[in-house]
Amino acid sequence: MLKLLLPDLRVDTVLDLTPQRLAVLEVRGLLLDVDCTLKRYRAAEVLPEVAAWIDRLRTSDIRMCLVSNGHNGRIARFAQPLGLPFVAMAMKPLPVGCWRATRKLDLPRRQTAMVGDQLFADVVAGKLAGVKTILVKPIHPEDEPWFTRLKRPLERWVLAREQSAGGCDRGSEPQEAVVSDQR
Repeated sequence: MLKLLLPDLRVDTVLDLTPQRLAVLEVRGLLLDVDCTLKRYRAAEVLPEVAAWIDRLRTSDIRMCLVSNGHNGRIARFAQPLGLPFVAMAMKPLPVGCWRATRKLDLPRRQTAMVGDQLFADVVAGKLAGVKTILVKPIHPEDEPWFTRLKRPLERWVLAREQSAGGCDRGSEPQEAVVSDQR
């Protein structure tokens, strides 16, 4: 059960996911959570450095799709200026949104990773969908809604327990290739 909650890789920010690092992980497609992963919860757009990161990945032939539990109109307004496909109302932690996004990218699941800031939504959805999972630290968690902040202490407990047991890769270079290859 605990394995379902543990990401394959943990990084500080999406900016740590360079085309080179993704190549080592054999990842050609990213399913990207939106709120607190790419932008502050209440922000209408990404920071310029995140937009530049998306452009860098695009020029390196990394396919991306936004996967959010947010409503269609809000996610569409966010996705359009970035030129990214999206799946709104993804129902994470259920895997259906990840499956839909993977089909949009036209990639095998083993070459795809779900990137998000929440264990109980993003990581679980990715694990259930059969894709790799990458956990980022949330952008400005103080802006999050109460129902997300409520889950954070339990997430910290799970991650501390996993770290003390020598769990997932924290992103160090020598261990990068040990990210589990699923499906």
